Amino acid sequence: MVVIVGGGASGTLTAVHVLRAFRHGAPRLVMIDKDGRHGLGQAYSTGDSRHLLNACTARMSALADEPEHLLDWVRARGLDAADTDYLPRRLYGEYLRSVLAEARASRPGSRVEEVTGAVVSLTTGERPVVRLADGRAFPADAVVLATGNRPPAAWPHLRAGDRYVPDAWAPGALDGRGDGSPVLVVGTGLTMVDLAVTLTGAHPGTVVHAVSRHGLLPARHRCPQPPPRSIPLPEGPLTLAVLMRTVRAAIRANGGEWHAIIDGLRPHVPSLWERLPEGDRRRFLTLASRYWEIHRHRIPPETAARVDALRDSGRLRVLRGEPVSATDLGDGVLVGLDTPEGPRELRVGHVVNGTGPARDLAADPFLHTLFLSGAARPDSLGLGLDATAEGALLDAAGRPHERVFTLGPPLRGLRYETTAIPEIRDQAAALAERLTRVDGLARIPDLLS
Repeated sequence: MVVIVGGGASGTLTAVHVLRAFRHGAPRLVMIDKDGRHGLGQAYSTGDSRHLLNACTARMSALADEPEHLLDWVRARGLDAADTDYLPRRLYGEYLRSVLAEARASRPGSRVEEVTGAVVSLTTGERPVVRLADGRAFPADAVVLATGNRPPAAWPHLRAGDRYVPDAWAPGALDGRGDGSPVLVVGTGLTMVDLAVTLTGAHPGTVVHAVSRHGLLPARHRCPQPPPRSIPLPEGPLTLAVLMRTVRAAIRANGGEWHAIIDGLRPHVPSLWERLPEGDRRRFLTLASRYWEIHRHRIPPETAARVDALRDSGRLRVLRGEPVSATDLGDGVLVGLDTPEGPRELRVGHVVNGTGPARDLAADPFLHTLFLSGAARPDSLGLGLDATAEGALLDAAGRPHERVFTLGPPLRGLRYETTAIPEIRDQAAALAERLTRVDGLARIPDLLS
């Protein structure tokens, strides 16, 4: 049996590729999701059809060997779509569930059990055991931690009672927030963009204030997109300064057009990241990561047009600064901001945490238990879990587990670029092949008899 902890895109793609990899009968699969959003996860469970994928249809197939798979699926549903379109995220969630159903149908006798529950511990050893908060336990031949992005970090100054939303993507988090009162969103990235679209669409009077240290918004995709452009990358020892000079020179040589350069660089990011000294990786995270993110993770032209219209009308107001206090007034929240121009107060109806995934791994009860037991350790940057190149989890002493693996966002410290569907899809396929060699799973006909 393979237990997959996480039911979002990472977990679903793992299940799909495991079913495809075991060609003579698949093992029993158990997918555990704490919110019961199997196949959807955080990213694709949105009910707002204006929340679009941030990559076009041509790049989002769940199967690398069938690049037109998503487009064919969309057209089979009677929808007029092109490979350059940006689909609604909730439609992509339906697609992932459909791909899983198709993979199950292709393996008669396969069992895929969807379990809702919070995982609280993982006991490693000769045979790992996953335990849930309600007492259920799942002994496994192999465990895959497909936990996706973590919730945002808590802001210590924001304690605004029911008017504070600590995680915008938790089920029901935005219920009642579109009441027409102004909203402060902490963060100006992709989450903020989605929140601004939803909150202003829920009530014609809602104004969204968005604050972050840099006040930078994601860039927009060009339409049509220029093809990725490869650039000559330095060989041998690499430093952050040399890498940044190389990228800037390539953009200048391309007439200032940076979209193609960034897209051409993307497949090389994991290997470049590995070559950088750890000190340079830390400097990148401190000094340059935000600038990379807004150019790498762009928004569709349609979404960008909505954001522009909201800003032009004054319904989206972007601020540079940081919240330092929050006072619950009963009918609203008074937020104190530290801005480049000095202290400022802002009165709003609600405050929403729209920052990125938390970096304090030990704040996650499950991960904290793993670290305490010595079954796992953080990577050297504290961005995720330490693992081998093929995703085998490393214990506290640096020894790889033979039956416990991870993929996707938990590998960010090792790969940096590991959150988009193409990266996760390829990791899932490679991991599925690795699972075929795990003792106990290699004898599937015996297990199914």
